[in-house]
Amino acid sequence: MAKLKIGVVGGGGIAQAAHINNYKKHADRVELVAIADVNEATVRRNIEEHGFAYGFADFNEMFENAELDAVSVCTPNKFHAPATLAALKAGCHVLCEKPPAMTSAEAMEMEAAAAASGTILAYGFCNRYRARAQYLKRAIEAGELGHIYAGRIAAMRRNGIPGGVFVNKELQGGGPLIDIGVHMLDLALWFMDFPKPVQVMGAAYRELGTKPYDSVPTPWDYANYTVEDLAMGMIRFENGATLLLETSFIVHAPEGNNNTVRLHGTKGGLDYKTAGIHQLRQGIPVDIVAPKIPDPDMHQVQLEAFIDALEGKGRMLSTPGQGVVVQQIIEALYRSAETGEAVVP
Repeated sequence: MAKLKIGVVGGGGIAQAAHINNYKKHADRVELVAIADVNEATVRRNIEEHGFAYGFADFNEMFENAELDAVSVCTPNKFHAPATLAALKAGCHVLCEKPPAMTSAEAMEMEAAAAASGTILAYGFCNRYRARAQYLKRAIEAGELGHIYAGRIAAMRRNGIPGGVFVNKELQGGGPLIDIGVHMLDLALWFMDFPKPVQVMGAAYRELGTKPYDSVPTPWDYANYTVEDLAMGMIRFENGATLLLETSFIVHAPEGNNNTVRLHGTKGGLDYKTAGIHQLRQGIPVDIVAPKIPDPDMHQVQLEAFIDALEGKGRMLSTPGQGVVVQQIIEALYRSAETGEAVVP
């Protein structure tokens, strides 16, 4: 089988950590052909360090001039949809970083374009590829939880505002909700088999990110901080289930990072952080906490799954339609936060 010709749009941090280095681990199956980035130095560095044959300042020029089979889209969120749509139009399969886009309309356009071109479109919902997530998904499918009727999502940082574009609403669409909260939201929806959302209530706060530290240098551009510090919300589904959500870049709390999903079912409960199943047996509360689960790098496993799918050896865990639902909920949470009213996604 001929090697798959790979392109990358956006050559920054996530491209390096999650995509390019993992493609290089499969040099017998893929070839890094082209890199596109608006930053000339980034293009040059990627060519020198990773051996791309071509470099472009404009992804449209890349698709016009380079013969590619598949593309990783690793840009700021604002450019996810344009880059993905251009790739799909060129007949390329796409692995696009999360979130799918800036709006649900863009996500739906991306879904339609993938269907029209007959290409694979998957999103970087990499937590699905963690071993603990796979274990818990199997437990759910085996009926260990019964009907899941409620849950809680947390993606909390006590003091973890990222730098660069991540504090720029115009480029990212928001803060912790669209950046880290999206991971746990997607995971919960996947565990629940993506019930239809019917009502969303959200709130967002910008209280700490716009201020400098009292006594040490502030590591982010607080003067131009335009995203939320903290987002909270409730999602109600057509089947009667509800999810509570809380996510932050910075908040005064007793703990550091806390990323988890807790689900409550008629036969049992689930805690993603501990890989625990919690049930009542013979009238006695029983906690089934898995022994240490081997946890290979989720980005590597996801990238390997993408290569397998390109070779016809399997399917990606995420679908374009699921990406639409995730985007609809995020958009509805932000809209509710702005209006103070419940919103139908």
